[in-house]
Amino acid sequence: MAEEKRVTKVQELLYELTVSDVMKHVVISIPVETKMSELRDILRSGHISGAPVVDGDELVGIISLQDFIDWLAEGQPDTSVAQRMTSDVEGVYVDDSLVSAVEKFEKHGFGRFPVITRKDRRVIGIITKGTIVQGLLEKLAIIRREEEDQNHSVSRIFEEIVANKVSLVLEFRIAGRDFQNAGASASGLKRALKHLNVHPRIIRRAAVATYEAEMNMVIYGEGGEILVNIEPHRIQIEAIDSGPGIPDVEKAMQPGYSTATEWIREMGFGAGMGLSNIKKCADVMDLTSTVGKGTRLKVTINIHRKD
Repeated sequence: MAEEKRVTKVQELLYELTVSDVMKHVVISIPVETKMSELRDILRSGHISGAPVVDGDELVGIISLQDFIDWLAEGQPDTSVAQRMTSDVEGVYVDDSLVSAVEKFEKHGFGRFPVITRKDRRVIGIITKGTIVQGLLEKLAIIRREEEDQNHSVSRIFEEIVANKVSLVLEFRIAGRDFQNAGASASGLKRALKHLNVHPRIIRRAAVATYEAEMNMVIYGEGGEILVNIEPHRIQIEAIDSGPGIPDVEKAMQPGYSTATEWIREMGFGAGMGLSNIKKCADVMDLTSTVGKGTRLKVTINIHRKD
């Protein structure tokens, strides 16, 4: 298998895990009425260089050690943190996928994000690059133990059935704009392939391709269906929707190209990497789309015994 077709376990986990899986639940929040003169002791005792500012439990800003240093250097009179904090603050939602959170870190260059609830922006945790790495390492250790017990070959289920053709068909219905359940088909496929003892590397490629196809339906379309045909030597994934279609397929295949609306981007989706990620996972990829009628995507992933 060519190296470019490999999807690492870390990449798979970025799609599988959510912010809630890696965030630090104990977070030091600073009430908005706190005085700047009190900030130094709070930061020092908590061994932190910044913290979310809250009004009640609601996130209203971020105050940092640099804000405190600037206040000291300017010799300004004591005031509340509300007067010195950054009010235009970015947060991540607790149910965001980890891959969308990583994209936010890359986009903004921040060292941390408060984790908030989608409904009322209540601060319930904090996520940093360090908590992400720690969460990934812990999950990798669990997976390694599980994989040591697996037989890395296509299941004997297929081998012991005598027929001219043997296949297993999975069908998933996808609802448009249903972000809460987005990713369910990829998780379902992953579980099925694990039961069949398909090699983890193949499972990762299939799961990532399915997740990206599913997200495209959720973000851009009116929903649709994903059909997966599992055979002893290959996995075929077909995603069909009756959405708006893709005006320029060649342009849409370019990494970073996106027609997602601003509110979709604010939710952490629509970074323009979906189709290019699918292509990376596929041995064969066929995409046809008609504006106003819909899109059909077909992905084939070969199962090699040596995998």
